[in-house]
Amino acid sequence: MLNPNKIVTISKSSSKDHHLQRRMKLAEWMLNATNGKKSIALFFSGKEKSRNGDNFYPFRSSSDFFYLTGFPEPDAWLLISCSEKDKFCDTIFCLPKDPVHELWNGSRIGPQEAINNFLFQTSHSLENLQAEVEKEFCTAQNLFLPFAESIEIDELVKNLFIKIKKQSRGKKTPPQKIIDASQIIANFRLIKDKKEIKTMRKAAQISSSAHVRAMRFCKPGVAEYEIEAEIIHEFRKSGSQSVAYPSIVASGPNSCILHHKAGQRVLNKHEIVLIDAGCEVDGYASDITRSFPVSGVFSSAQREIYEVVLQAQKAAIAATKSGAYFSDPHNAAVKVISQGIIDIGLLKNKSLDEVINKELFKQFFMHRTGHWLGMDVHDVGDYTRPLEPGMVLTIEPGCYVRPSNEIDKHFWNIGIRIEDDALVTNNGCELLTRKTPVEVQEIESLINL
Repeated sequence: MLNPNKIVTISKSSSKDHHLQRRMKLAEWMLNATNGKKSIALFFSGKEKSRNGDNFYPFRSSSDFFYLTGFPEPDAWLLISCSEKDKFCDTIFCLPKDPVHELWNGSRIGPQEAINNFLFQTSHSLENLQAEVEKEFCTAQNLFLPFAESIEIDELVKNLFIKIKKQSRGKKTPPQKIIDASQIIANFRLIKDKKEIKTMRKAAQISSSAHVRAMRFCKPGVAEYEIEAEIIHEFRKSGSQSVAYPSIVASGPNSCILHHKAGQRVLNKHEIVLIDAGCEVDGYASDITRSFPVSGVFSSAQREIYEVVLQAQKAAIAATKSGAYFSDPHNAAVKVISQGIIDIGLLKNKSLDEVINKELFKQFFMHRTGHWLGMDVHDVGDYTRPLEPGMVLTIEPGCYVRPSNEIDKHFWNIGIRIEDDALVTNNGCELLTRKTPVEVQEIESLINL
């Protein structure tokens, strides 16, 4: 086991301490998994992606890299080395300070500040990467990598293997075993700590405010993209760095397209608009969906479908608790929706058992009821594990009615999805996003203020 007191002295008040602790936790796992043999791990932050010409998309670090480091810049590498003798070293390789580059593109952290601000034991300029990693390669029995994540990692490792085998004549050997680090870190990331939960609460609060703003803004004659603009404005005004995913703003028939992006379509009075939008705060996502009438008042058909979905979500929420399985909320939602679509006449002359066993409900409810949520909006983690306190997942049943000769026309083009972010607790789950109205009366009252 690694002893923090033997490794590095850190200030308990440091805001970066939790990233160091994560790196040490990974090192401990590596040692335990390899019986204490010398092991190294390698991660890459990612490269800036070209949008066109010399314009680039906003950079975001690889989630695993950012989870372990908090380091926000592109072209950065993390090397962790550990052995059975409690020897632990974490090294950052990053772009050097460059006054000319920084004049155009802003300040870089640089190797020295990386040590001071992010608590790495050692740091190097990026140009030293291959030489320094090669030294560790030749003494390590095990290599941990995030499989199939980065071409850059794959190329570096391949080149080092080739070089060592060609030049060493048997005097040096590369690691004998390569292990996927992604699944290890996925299990770490699945359980959120207090700091992560605090950040996700903030993201949920900002996203909730954006949905309220959108509800108040919606009216006939407004275009989908205008609503999206209001949402993004609220995100950025409130301190979010970006959207967590492209916002879905879907009106009328578009509400039955699961991943419809906000377009030019203008909202009509008697339609439903479905908004699925969430922001990202300090690397953590929120994910909320609300569906409501453009007119401010649900029609009888809209209300019937909405209440079916709402009751399904309530059943799924009740099933989301420590010790349950990820599939339990979905199964609970399926049962309620299946009975609901029978009761309101979307499926005729069918029994509940038939609808469930033959999966006839998938005509109207074709997706799962949720997913893990964290640094990625569809976050990593084992979906077969029992739910535990600290896990965060979405709960999002839906019902989408497309035109069909077998369905009464007044139900056509009504798409309803209700989605909230749920933190598993010792006493069930806590909904992080319920500052956005969800009951019919609450929604109608808000829109008609």
